[in-house]
Amino acid sequence: MAFDFLQPLEADFLEFIHGLSPQSLGKKVVFHTDTDFPSLENVAIAVIGVLENRGLSDVAIDVTAVRKEFYSLFPGNWQSQIIDLGNIEAGNRLEDTYFVVKTAMAELIKNNIVPIVLGGSQDLTYAMYRAFDNLEQMVNLVAIDSRFDFAKDEGLPAHSYLSRMIVDEPNNLFNYSNIGYQTYFNSQEEIDLIEKLYFDAYRLGEVCNNPAIAEPVFRDADLVSLDLSAVKSSDSGNFTTFVPNGFSGKEICALSRYAGISDKVASFGVFNHHGSVQESVLVAQIIWYFIEGFHYRSNEYPFGTKENYIKYIVTLEDELVFYKSNKTERWWIEIPFISNSNNKLKKSTLLPCIHDDYLAACNGEVPERWWKAQRKNLI
Repeated sequence: MAFDFLQPLEADFLEFIHGLSPQSLGKKVVFHTDTDFPSLENVAIAVIGVLENRGLSDVAIDVTAVRKEFYSLFPGNWQSQIIDLGNIEAGNRLEDTYFVVKTAMAELIKNNIVPIVLGGSQDLTYAMYRAFDNLEQMVNLVAIDSRFDFAKDEGLPAHSYLSRMIVDEPNNLFNYSNIGYQTYFNSQEEIDLIEKLYFDAYRLGEVCNNPAIAEPVFRDADLVSLDLSAVKSSDSGNFTTFVPNGFSGKEICALSRYAGISDKVASFGVFNHHGSVQESVLVAQIIWYFIEGFHYRSNEYPFGTKENYIKYIVTLEDELVFYKSNKTERWWIEIPFISNSNNKLKKSTLLPCIHDDYLAACNGEVPERWWKAQRKNLI
């Protein structure tokens, strides 16, 4: 069974839930207890704690404080069923934990349940990525992170998991997008590699100046991994490893909502939590905003029909085809199918974009994300 290794929530925690307001989120969620395992029927979201931190440090991780803060909040106008499946404890080896995470995530995704993973070190993203192995699809990963986590040395797995994704078979990674990198944390070699692989990266200042540029990136994501070190310490409460610059609490919650509202995001993880009560408050609100976004999904991807979209054609050296939704006014650009032996796309596909990309095309500029997607398609 995929969930055999999940540990039920402790009696003390369940007693805490019992004392919450009847209107609180904790009274709307079904929990994994010693006596009952939640049914997966009609469930939309599953919360799982992964108590594995060896990819970052030898300090044990505990997400009880996050759960207490989260379940003390009040839900929005939410109709979807949420369950909490308890915790995956650290295995004898790091790879053992990866296997359990991969197996549990795969089962949830197969049942159209979105797992929210509370980590733990960020290398658990690798295990979440491997959960897509049997789904026969290419995977788009978005990381909200100040670093690319490309490190090649034998250092911390939390700083090198992306290298494993690129190298290990089966290679299902179609695109990696970084939101919020800080140049001084990344070597020029890593920055050059991002360019060489036609991946997308957005600097911290770029996103802070206009958070809306991140929305199309999340709209095309299958898996979102959030490193709490991307948030500045004055807002996160993390003073174990001081972070003077980063996203504000408001900005990280906005990004989390973008991730939730994406019709395509099938898995969400929050990692590198340092255990402080202050940081737990922020993590709880990040999760809240993800679920809030989830309840505003518009089911526009993939297209069921193009009747509700306006088609725009811009003729440059290549013909660029844009679509605008009548329902949400969001934009897409078509990536045409190119017949060649290495083609990663099986048919023409739609890449999320923003109105500014269309305006730029009208002025003779090819959108950079479209160009990169084309190049990846030919690799």
